[in-house]
Amino acid sequence: MAEDLIEIGNDQLSAAINPLGAELTHLRDADGRELMTDADPAYWTGHAPILFPIIGRLNGDTLRLDGRDYAMKQHGFARHETFDLAAHTATSATFRLTANDETRACYPFEFVLEVGFSIDAATLAIDVRIANPGSAPLPASLGFHPAFAWPLPYGRPRAEHRIAFAADEPGDIVELAGGLFAAKRRSPLDGRILHLADDLFAQDALIWDPVASQSVIYGATDGPQLKIDFPDTPYLGIWTKPGAAFVCVEPWHGHADPVDFTGDFRTKPGVFEIAPEADWTCRMAIALEA
Repeated sequence: MAEDLIEIGNDQLSAAINPLGAELTHLRDADGRELMTDADPAYWTGHAPILFPIIGRLNGDTLRLDGRDYAMKQHGFARHETFDLAAHTATSATFRLTANDETRACYPFEFVLEVGFSIDAATLAIDVRIANPGSAPLPASLGFHPAFAWPLPYGRPRAEHRIAFAADEPGDIVELAGGLFAAKRRSPLDGRILHLADDLFAQDALIWDPVASQSVIYGATDGPQLKIDFPDTPYLGIWTKPGAAFVCVEPWHGHADPVDFTGDFRTKPGVFEIAPEADWTCRMAIALEA
């Protein structure tokens, strides 16, 4: 179901968020130029889903927990749930999702998931808080999945766009098989630079496990760029579909099942637990740099 978008902004940046999934749908500069995906249905209609309580796929699309099996589709249910608008000002908005009968049927926990958006100067910050009101530890994963325009709307050719990592990334990257973590393969980085090209993504996403950087810069070297900060997430995925007009930069705290993992969700690699009556927070920020 389509929802009315919630708008925030200032004289440098504006954003529109869909309460369905608390999904960032538009991010525009001072002149109204779109920095997000065109959501062409020939490729992918997403914009920036929030991934919770899983990231990627589970083996057999099954969440195994305390001796029971629960059906759970790729990336979890938060992106398909309508969030309540908890607060809204000219430059900020906070969305809240709590457990309901549908979520309990596949994820038998009480939780509060809040996603806050705020704009300061030319930076959009996205702050996530997960609270555990229950009496047992809450296992979860949380991921961001923003799709940025490729090319950005500043007249530079698509082929000149690259992603520059803030730190050296000497390790291999993970290869997916059927959406699950499989073997590792050689990193395509040139130093700290990923030169974007369609053929990089012929086998699905590129995944750094772990990622040493806490930020990347995306764009052409001689035009405005986006600086994407992710200080709290130890994994990074980069993905598109060849030919699409977007590239996703995806900071994750968690990841898909390894191909041979069929254990309890609490022991899955990448899952964290939130103690009873406690909460967990993380942030991503997107800054437009001239």
